[in-house]
Amino acid sequence: MNRLKGILMIIIGAMFWGATGPMMEYMLSKTNMTAEFMLSVRLLIAGPLLLLLLSIQKQNIWAIWQQSIWRNQLLIFSVVGMLGLQFTFVKSIEASNAVVATLLQFLAPIFIIFYVALIHKKWPPNKQLIGIIGTLFGLFLLLTNGSLSTLLVSNEALIWGLFLGLTYAFYTLYPARMMAEWGVLVVVAWGMLLSGSVLAVTGRIWLSNDWSLLVHPPIFWMMVALVILGASAFVLFLSSMKYISAVETSVLSSFEPLTAMIISVFWFGSVMQSWQLLGMLLMLVFVAYLSIAGEKGGKA
Repeated sequence: MNRLKGILMIIIGAMFWGATGPMMEYMLSKTNMTAEFMLSVRLLIAGPLLLLLLSIQKQNIWAIWQQSIWRNQLLIFSVVGMLGLQFTFVKSIEASNAVVATLLQFLAPIFIIFYVALIHKKWPPNKQLIGIIGTLFGLFLLLTNGSLSTLLVSNEALIWGLFLGLTYAFYTLYPARMMAEWGVLVVVAWGMLLSGSVLAVTGRIWLSNDWSLLVHPPIFWMMVALVILGASAFVLFLSSMKYISAVETSVLSSFEPLTAMIISVFWFGSVMQSWQLLGMLLMLVFVAYLSIAGEKGGKA
């Protein structure tokens, strides 16, 4: 029963996260709203709402601040993990599109493998190297449609995509102990509030002209949907890890780009060419393969 619960969590969470991509692409391309403003508002609403719900459930949301070790980890996670992942994801969308940005985050397992190899001072196993090569080949097809002379995304999109993969890897690895100690919801809620606050202060959003955009009902309700879907996706994704394996999580995360692609096709009329579709498929297959190889390697 718990395994089924975990599977449903990751599928729904992945679909929610995949759906937010095209929505953010629409808001960035069809209005003058900046990425900084959109993220600040989203995080500053979602974080406090989660904390309020936890307080209503009689959970002590302040205890994590009482020990310096957890306080410092929470601050690092909020700025580098939560804010880093959200900001690079939106910037990747801004520089390319929702589908490409969603797929670029699947570079994270490669960074995780090389991080583990560096820590253990040991070259990754051959199975993982095959997975890395396959994933990068899929990325090559996605970005070039199989032509060495053609790059279908800008250099800016590639740079943001690399940072997206790095921050996603950090977001996955870094808070594991903290979440085991304090729970997923507490960490995610504070992470959203703190990251949103940092972005709001640095972006001085109280002076932004973007507030006037929220008076338009379609934009207002889209922002509400972004808050709800985004917060739910984070909570469901991280909570699912308690019930299912990393392999299952990786495979079922493929619902993210699939959801983003379906919505983009019907909403924006986006079309991916044949070699790009093959590249997308290869990336999803080899990312799953990397997880399987990694899990078997860990058991050996």
